[in-house]
Amino acid sequence: MANQIFVISGPGGVGKSTLAKLLAERDGSLELSRSWTTRSPRPGESQSAYTFVTRERFQDRIDAGGFLEWAEFGGNLYGTPLPDDDLSGHDLLLEIDVQGARQIKDRHRTAVVILVRGPSWEDVERRMVERGDSPAQIASRLEIGRREEQVGQALADFVVVNQDLNATLAELAGIIGKTRKQSEETSR
Repeated sequence: MANQIFVISGPGGVGKSTLAKLLAERDGSLELSRSWTTRSPRPGESQSAYTFVTRERFQDRIDAGGFLEWAEFGGNLYGTPLPDDDLSGHDLLLEIDVQGARQIKDRHRTAVVILVRGPSWEDVERRMVERGDSPAQIASRLEIGRREEQVGQALADFVVVNQDLNATLAELAGIIGKTRKQSEETSR
């Protein structure tokens, strides 16, 4: 298992996926977990964004105890698989919704949950439109997102507003660095 679990969480459309991917690319000690989902890929979405599986295959993995966390959202299942490999020397980075973040925090008390917010709900809506979500999906996700943000703020160890990508990445890297340093000092 990993040394430390870092969770990037927040409502849909705030940029969690982009931030997590870039953080993992820049920090060789982070292993980004690729979530499983039963939903279909969005138009133009990379096949590597998720492990896209059938509901039956997902259920088989649940039955085998193969997820760190999983939840149903919008009629689809999403989950973080247990790592296949030994992650000794690496920290695990998860990009998941607030439901999943709560499950991780309940099971792994030392996990660090970082809630990412958009600069405004109008900006979040624009991002969803740009990524190809339907008007019905957007309306539903915005309504759910407002509730998730309230719950997430109570759960989170840190809250970051993703207004500028590079500034947000620097802030997240700072949080990870500070957490690692505190962990090293505590283990001495």
